[in-house]
Amino acid sequence: MEKSRIEYLLKKIEEQTSNAGEEQEKILENILKRNAETDYLNKFLHGQTDKQLFKKYVPVVTYEDIKSYIDRIVDGEPPNILTTETITEFILSSGTSGGEPKYVLSTADCSQKRASIPMLMEAVMHKHIEGLDKGKGMYLLFSNPDFDTPSGLKARMFSSSYLSSPTFKTTLFKTVTTPIEIILSLNKPQSMYCQLLIGLIRRHEVLRIGTIFASTFPNCIKFLQDHWKDICSDIRTGHLSDWITEPDCRTPMLSFLLEPNSELADLLEPIFKNESWEGIITKLWPKAKYIDAIVTGSMSQYIGLIDYYSGRLPIISTFYNSSEACFGINMEPLNKPWDVSYTFLPNMAYFEFIPVDKESPQKAQKLHFNGVSNEESIEKLENGSAQIVDLVDVKMGQFYEVVVTTLAGLYRYRVGDILKVTGFHNKSPKFQFVERQNVALSIDRDKTSEADLSKAIKAAEIELEPHGFLLTAYSSFADTWSIPGRYILFWELKQRDSNTDRLKLDSNTMEQCCRRVEESLDFTYRLYRKMNLIGPLEIRVVKFGAFDELMNFFVSRGAAPLQYKTPCCLKIKEAIEILDSRVVGKFFSNGNLA
Repeated sequence: MEKSRIEYLLKKIEEQTSNAGEEQEKILENILKRNAETDYLNKFLHGQTDKQLFKKYVPVVTYEDIKSYIDRIVDGEPPNILTTETITEFILSSGTSGGEPKYVLSTADCSQKRASIPMLMEAVMHKHIEGLDKGKGMYLLFSNPDFDTPSGLKARMFSSSYLSSPTFKTTLFKTVTTPIEIILSLNKPQSMYCQLLIGLIRRHEVLRIGTIFASTFPNCIKFLQDHWKDICSDIRTGHLSDWITEPDCRTPMLSFLLEPNSELADLLEPIFKNESWEGIITKLWPKAKYIDAIVTGSMSQYIGLIDYYSGRLPIISTFYNSSEACFGINMEPLNKPWDVSYTFLPNMAYFEFIPVDKESPQKAQKLHFNGVSNEESIEKLENGSAQIVDLVDVKMGQFYEVVVTTLAGLYRYRVGDILKVTGFHNKSPKFQFVERQNVALSIDRDKTSEADLSKAIKAAEIELEPHGFLLTAYSSFADTWSIPGRYILFWELKQRDSNTDRLKLDSNTMEQCCRRVEESLDFTYRLYRKMNLIGPLEIRVVKFGAFDELMNFFVSRGAAPLQYKTPCCLKIKEAIEILDSRVVGKFFSNGNLA
């Protein structure tokens, strides 16, 4: 990126954040003027565009409240139900509604804003790290298939939309090692193979290694472990493996494998053969300055694994986006992953914040912030105890749930993210991502709530009934050290007609229980499971009484015995070990999901 371009973008950030209040007023005024006559807003405002009327009469909503409007547009009705803007595509949110994907309307304005965030962040990175223009980034990027809708428009994942954008194809693409055809290939194994192979051939050009979400890294490491011999053979012979048949992958590779390179193969093979792969990333790519990946929220579980394989290269979590809106960027990228805060950019959307009250925020932080339920927040809104505040009025150290209004038809929409104010950049607040509301388990972009998990387990219990088993307790955790990561459930079972603790477990029945749970989980989980980005679900049956020991553990840490509830999801290592030490049987889901 040219120096003049960097200076221009940094100046733009300073101007926007210095005038955060004015920018927010301007964007809301623009949204209301352009969309006042839509069916949805007209119902509340009758054509008025006053901000105070908007705050007084337009309700704060969740997806379920506006699902019927969005469904009509997906089914082909004109978008002026919600927006006067032309809809260009639907973005599939990582959340779900009734097990099916949430559709978010997208416009040209949305795409432009999404594309501008990486450009701004690129300028910030050049400010903090010298010499990035002297090489390239090996970014492991993958596109997912689009879905047709009755409207004739495509529905796609946020990442696929970004990779297909003109900005990425014409500008950002120039900073990465891999040709665009390989990145956009839908054959993920072949795309990954070629991306890693090119990255190794161009290893001395690689100054940064990245992906969008940190969850991609363990999958890539596992893939490298399985295929490094083929990669070294291709480099040694100058010929691409025969199993790479996808034209989008094979054709671009011809310009990289021009001749045999036994010298490079001889250099790489001992690195791969080393018994320990600790620090292997810096051995393979010695000029890499940092790892670029989102490691906040549920992705923070991968920090330790990335540290291990990267030799503790700095991990930089660059920006905070969602399917619903763009939020902000990391203006202090060299901070430790646990200290990452995002400066909100006030021209991206109109932001409001619902205060989340906690008796002891410090304690909440230590316990990973258990969150506040939808019911709690709604109750506080209805009885007036929670005053929604504007972007510039948030208070240092306070927790909030973010609410967005966009040109694309979202009005006072609860994204479900809980944030903590950590400071200000000029007049725009910096937020630390605390958690997504009501998420119990997550491996990749899947978001499984306690309610989702409970429903899935109830569906699986049907398999136990003919065998006389009773499920007396359960818990779970996200195993992110396995590659790919997977859900692990702890089940305590009892024989209905016997007081004995001995269980005669039928493996076919238990495997079917695993499968039933998976089939009952939502669209996003099933999609990522089919793509092998999530491994087969595992059920670990524990001795009867194991959950009593778990309760004793939490009581010893201060939990009230009379108010104790078994955690749906375990995040404390010692708690997991208590149940793991009492396992009497392990069972896995077999086969692929339909």
